[in-house]
Amino acid sequence: MKSLGGSMALAILFVSVAHAETISGTVKDANGAPLRGVFVRARSESKSRITSSVLSDRQGRYRFENVSPGGYQVWAAAVGFKNDPPAPVTVAAGKPTSHDFVLPPGMVRWSDLTVYQGKKLLPEGKGKEILFGQCYICHGFQSRMAATRRNEEGWLRAVNFMRESMHPRLASSLNDQDAAEITAYLNATFGVDSELPRSPAELPGYKETVRTFSDEAMKIVYVDYELPGPNRMPFSGTPDKDGKIWIPEFGRANRIARLDPGTGEMQEFVTPHQGTAGIHAAYPGPDGTVWFTQQASNKLGKWDPATGKITEYQDTYLPGKEGIEAGGSKHTVRVDSQGQVWSSGFPLTRFDPKTGKFTRFEDVRAYDVNPDREGNIWFTSYQTSKIGKGDAKTGKVTQWDLPTKGNPRRIVFDSQGIAWVGEFTSGKIARFDPKTETFKEYDLPGPRATPYAMGIDAKDNVWYSSHDLDVVGRLDPQTGKVTEYPIPYPENYMKEFFLDSQGRMWFGSPPNNKVGYFVLPDGNGS
Repeated sequence: MKSLGGSMALAILFVSVAHAETISGTVKDANGAPLRGVFVRARSESKSRITSSVLSDRQGRYRFENVSPGGYQVWAAAVGFKNDPPAPVTVAAGKPTSHDFVLPPGMVRWSDLTVYQGKKLLPEGKGKEILFGQCYICHGFQSRMAATRRNEEGWLRAVNFMRESMHPRLASSLNDQDAAEITAYLNATFGVDSELPRSPAELPGYKETVRTFSDEAMKIVYVDYELPGPNRMPFSGTPDKDGKIWIPEFGRANRIARLDPGTGEMQEFVTPHQGTAGIHAAYPGPDGTVWFTQQASNKLGKWDPATGKITEYQDTYLPGKEGIEAGGSKHTVRVDSQGQVWSSGFPLTRFDPKTGKFTRFEDVRAYDVNPDREGNIWFTSYQTSKIGKGDAKTGKVTQWDLPTKGNPRRIVFDSQGIAWVGEFTSGKIARFDPKTETFKEYDLPGPRATPYAMGIDAKDNVWYSSHDLDVVGRLDPQTGKVTEYPIPYPENYMKEFFLDSQGRMWFGSPPNNKVGYFVLPDGNGS
């Protein structure tokens, strides 16, 4: 997806130091015309797991600010162009550094597409609906399907691996016939003898799926961190009171990780669970204890800051549904003002660390859970298109229907106590005033806005990620204006946003095996 627009991009690269320098230059095509909306990336040779990304402006200019002296690898990447290998650049104290890029035309790859484009352009077939409807939960088709070639036997192994090892929902909802249809579709589409065009740009409908961005959208900076090993599937990055970032590693990784943003160093802690834990969320409490959910095992986990030890707490299953998500699951976790630990999933639960007992709200199937500033627990119900509140004083649960049946994902609160909800299937963001119990909805741009992660910045702007469009967006509640920003990698799958004390908005990108943050040049927007 080629992005357009922009003023000169700025970046805070890694850490600020006295007399920090700059890396700047231009990006042009083979004819010497400036290219705008190209991601330029820089990676320190001494901190090789940290990458900073900026966008080129209308004149093709890019700029990294506050660069520490040392060696860097710098490269430019754009859909539809050939990308040169990273160029070595040395930054010396007191000397700004410049490097220009010339990108010749190249091929648009299937792995470059968004989920929305894939839905529009990939051929129809019995397995396509199942793939897009049930399988693309933690990743899409780009990195693990379009980027490789397998024969039918290889695709069958991959499908069975997903059924058996990765997501608990697949074990109970994907039957043998579904698996056979998916295998046949993948083999026909991405198999060694596939007749799929080499590039989606060859299809007549491709140009209509390409979206553009405003000049303002070029003013965003991303910094991301690679996980210590492959396939960690980081679902989010949550800051603790000391500025460290906690990362749940989904699927079979069975780990949580702690990131030092300054150095890029990560330390991983393995949960005792045998089999697939499916760690969906990790959340540090005010006392430094880190709580995490195991979606596949219906367990709550606790990491002790004094000992580094992990303790697991097993919740019960519905009779006859032991071991599957329909019988019990843990999804998102939060700690309320009384130290009680809440988990969304089936059903909504509250855990008392003192007694080690769960309280189950059997009639509530919650997707997200989040406390407000009074300590009330709020939740979303994706299946019923409701939001709800558990009263901190009485324990009473009240639910409200969203005006549009939009299947809400996340719920967050601004500084005034207003709730903001992402309506995944309707492409809206809903504002809910708990005092008046009234809603107001805002339409988001794009054919499949699919708001997923939600966050509030220091100025009460509402940020969201689009699952299908590979963008992050900012809604200004005062004007209703929505600005969409491109992201550095396709297949983002961001699940949650967390604002840290420095104004950085943290995210995880499971298919890309990265966590990171974004900021705007003025510091607002993260």
